[in-house]
Amino acid sequence: MDTPSSLAAQLYLLNYDSRRERVVTRMMFPYLLRAAALTDLLLSGRIADEKGKVRVVTQDRLADPVLDGLLRQIAESRPRSWQHWISKDHHATARAVRDELETERWIRVELNRPFLIFSRSFVRVRDTRVVKRLAAQVAFALTGPLSRVSERDAALVALAAAGEVRTVLPRAKRREYKQRITQLTERGGPASPALRKVIRQLHTATAAAAGSAG
Repeated sequence: MDTPSSLAAQLYLLNYDSRRERVVTRMMFPYLLRAAALTDLLLSGRIADEKGKVRVVTQDRLADPVLDGLLRQIAESRPRSWQHWISKDHHATARAVRDELETERWIRVELNRPFLIFSRSFVRVRDTRVVKRLAAQVAFALTGPLSRVSERDAALVALAAAGEVRTVLPRAKRREYKQRITQLTERGGPASPALRKVIRQLHTATAAAAGSAG
C-alpha cells in the first residue's frame, strides 16, 4: 500500500485518532506541518542551512503545490531563521496540506452541523491501513537497527517527537525512546530542533496567559 510522499502529508495522517475516528489538530499541529514542509525541501536539496538561517539552493519545482509555494516564499525573502519560517503562515500551510490530501482522496472532510454559523469540520482518513503503515515506519525507526533507518524516516520521527504527536508518540513513549529520538533528530535536519523551540515558546505563552487569567 502506498503512502503520501511528503513528510507534511504523512504527519497529517499520523495525527489520526483511531478512537475518535478523526484527525486531531492541536495547537502545535500547523507548526508541525510547516516544519515538515521545510524538511521536505531540505531533503530534496532545494534549501540548506547557513549559520542557522534557511538558504535556497535551487528553485527547481517539485510538482507539489505546498512545497513549491513555500520554496517560492523563501526565495523571495531575505535569509531568515528556521523558527521564522516554521511560524510564518503556518495555518495556511495546514489548510493547503489538508486540501491536497482531500484532492488526492487520502482523507474526507466532513462538516458537523453545516447549516449553523459555527459549524466545524472533521477530517477522516479514507483507508486507515495507511495510518497503520506510517505508524509501523515510526516503530521501526525507534526499535530497528539505526543503520537501516532512512533519512526520511529519521526526520519523520524527529518531527513527530518535536511536534508532540500523541497518536504515535505519547509522552511516555517519548521518554522511553529519548536516546533514539535524539539520534534520529541529529539526522533529521534543523527544522525539528527549531520546531521544539517554537512549541516550547507556545507552551510558555499559554501558561503565562492562564496564570494572568487566574
